This record gives sequence, C-alpha cells and structure tokens, in this order.
Amino acid sequence: VHSCDNLDLLSKLQDNSIDLIYSDILYGTGRNFGDYQDLKPIKSEIDDHYIPRIKEMRRVLKDSGTIYLQMDFRINHWIRLILDDIFGYDNFRNEIVWHYNSAPRKKLDFGNRHDIIYRYSKTDNYTFNPIREPYSLSAPRGYEKEKYYNPEGKVIGDVWNINMLGQNDKTERVGYATQKPLALIERIITASSNENDLVGDFYCGSGTTLVAAKKLKRNFIGCD
Repeated sequence: VHSCDNLDLLSKLQDNSIDLIYSDILYGTGRNFGDYQDLKPIKSEIDDHYIPRIKEMRRVLKDSGTIYLQMDFRINHWIRLILDDIFGYDNFRNEIVWHYNSAPRKKLDFGNRHDIIYRYSKTDNYTFNPIREPYSLSAPRGYEKEKYYNPEGKVIGDVWNINMLGQNDKTERVGYATQKPLALIERIITASSNENDLVGDFYCGSGTTLVAAKKLKRNFIGCD
C-alpha cells in the first residue's frame, strides 16, 4: 500500500499494461464528501484535472483493453469531448445508462435517476464477453420459443437497471458516501476482461472494483 495521487501512480505504470480500466470519477458537484473534495463544475477545472489523467489511462491500457468512466449530468458532455479527443471518436463503444431506484425528489424538475458510463476501446481488437439475461417476454405468435430465442438469453443493452445500495445495507456498505453496488462493477469486469487479466481503478473510493476483481479472479491495481 502506497499513498499517492492517481496521476503519480499512472505515470509510473508501463505502457500497454492494463486490460480494463473502470473509474467512478469525480462528478463536479463542488461538494466535500468527507472522504474527498469534489471538483467544481467549471470546464477549465474539469479539463485541467482530467486531460492529463485520461491521456495516461490511454497509455497504460492494452491495445485489447477497454475503459469505462462513470459520471452524471454535470460533466458528462465535457468528458465525452475529452474521450473523443484522446481515444478517438471511432473508438467510442457505448454510452451506458445506469438507472437506479431512488434519488432526491424535486418540486420543479424531473428526478435524476441515472448515471452515464462511457465505454471506449483503444483499438478495434478489444475484449468483449456478451452478457445475457433471461427473456421477459414470450415469443411472437407463430414461433416456438426454443427456435426463436437463444436459449442462453438475450444480450443486455445499454440501459442497466441495477439498484443502488440502500443506506442501511449491511452486506456491502463500508461507510463511503458514494459507494457503488458490487453488481454494477461485476458486470463491467465480466464483460470486458478475462480471468487473470489486470483491472485498474484510479478513483477507487470504497474499493468495490478491487473486491469485484478479486471475486472474479482478476488481478487489480487501484488508487484514489
């Protein structure tokens, strides 16, 4: 265990050494969460912080690797531009919407109940393991279900309905204010890496990514 800024750690890692990067980045709320001080939602501040770090993430990512960065509405438009510039527009793979079950109610606006997760590759030769889920609808009339559907289920789309952790969750909660559910990270690791691959998280917060990687028999490196 070593204490350092994520940019310092990234600068010490070898080129093309990490198979998968996932980071639940700073969201630009300007708030002090106790464990960390968030950035302000100012474009120049976002650019100054993220451009050097995302450049380093691209450098350390393998040619077969994938990067997932998670955020919300405050800065997703600015991060998308940075990712397009650094990874290339043609290497944009998905805009994943994580839809969760609760959010503060608002009197004059619709409630914010999703995060954005941008998925980019470094080349066209990237690792991808399709994730399937059971069908919820019956087959159209005139078809036998076994013939019409893949028996393993349908490949999931880019809208993920995974519940947030409850405030009183005793299974996963470790006291970190913005902790994400294990199920969310496990899905990403399963889809974009294989056993014994190296997973990196450079905004690791509560350490959920590292726990998920160990559970799924991946190697891991993380810092905040």
